[in-house]
Amino acid sequence: MSWQEEFVDALKSTEDLKSFFGSDFPNTNYPIFIPKKFAKKIKDFGPDSPLWLQFLPHENENQVNGRFDPIGDKTHAKGHQLIHRYDNRALFMPTTVCPVLCRYCFRKNELAQKDEMFSQNFREAKNYLVTNPDINEIIFTGGDPLILSNEKLAGLLQDFSEIESIKYIRFHSRTPIILPSRIDEGFIEIMTSAKHLFKRSMLMIHVNHLAEIDDEVQAAIKKLAGAGIELYSQTVLLKGINDQSEILEALFTKLNDLKVIPYYLHHPDETLGAMHFTLSLEEGRRIVHPLSSRLSGWATPKYVIDVPGGEGKISAINPETFSFSGSLLNRHGWPIKP
Repeated sequence: MSWQEEFVDALKSTEDLKSFFGSDFPNTNYPIFIPKKFAKKIKDFGPDSPLWLQFLPHENENQVNGRFDPIGDKTHAKGHQLIHRYDNRALFMPTTVCPVLCRYCFRKNELAQKDEMFSQNFREAKNYLVTNPDINEIIFTGGDPLILSNEKLAGLLQDFSEIESIKYIRFHSRTPIILPSRIDEGFIEIMTSAKHLFKRSMLMIHVNHLAEIDDEVQAAIKKLAGAGIELYSQTVLLKGINDQSEILEALFTKLNDLKVIPYYLHHPDETLGAMHFTLSLEEGRRIVHPLSSRLSGWATPKYVIDVPGGEGKISAINPETFSFSGSLLNRHGWPIKP
């Protein structure tokens, strides 16, 4: 079965879930989408597993606490699928589609409502980049950009390569983990050609737990690494999923063995419909601190917070970011850069 057929043949409703898993699930305000092969993996791990808890609906998603836009995407949206938060780089969101719907996703509300910031007008997007030459990096996000066809991705890369100021390309994706068959020869060729179109091209793989990395996933990652593609990872620290030092150590060790550099460990965002995954900054620091003595610096990701309101990422390790009295707080009550 091709990756496109796997994608089409996914579980897409509460009724699909009930039939496949033999369990009842609550109705929530968020869509359902799980490829059947990945659903089989979830079923094998069982109801208390890190896979079940990450990807299947939970009644806590109907709670009304949390933020619709926890990291200020809309504040920095420039229209035409672009978000410009940092001076030298812009997020590009070519699709609202994902290979799976993560129940903790910081963008779950915007994606569920097909927010206007995803509206397509590539001519205007390209014009914005041309008139803002300080932007030298494009970060493909979404949705998940690897759900686009090889032809579409190749065309977009060619278009971006024609903008003189764009030197770096980065893809953020869950697809190698959820739908590893997507890493076909055509995609390898695209990433290989990108090395010649840009100064650097990178793939950031989103993975939260060692249980997500089976033999097929490893084979896909090894194919990417074998082609000389720069591979990084990002992980979200999630309550009840990976909130133990030993779990994180095992994950980052495996990633390093697969030649994937652990880059970001995100403190969970205050997302509407996902607050049951959150934990305090103090708890996060206690979990992350032991990793410095168990893993080399190059094998350990940066533990960061995306500050609500759109101020961007700051270190979650720096003690100054935990000073909740004084001038280090922004209007949301969150720490800002010293």
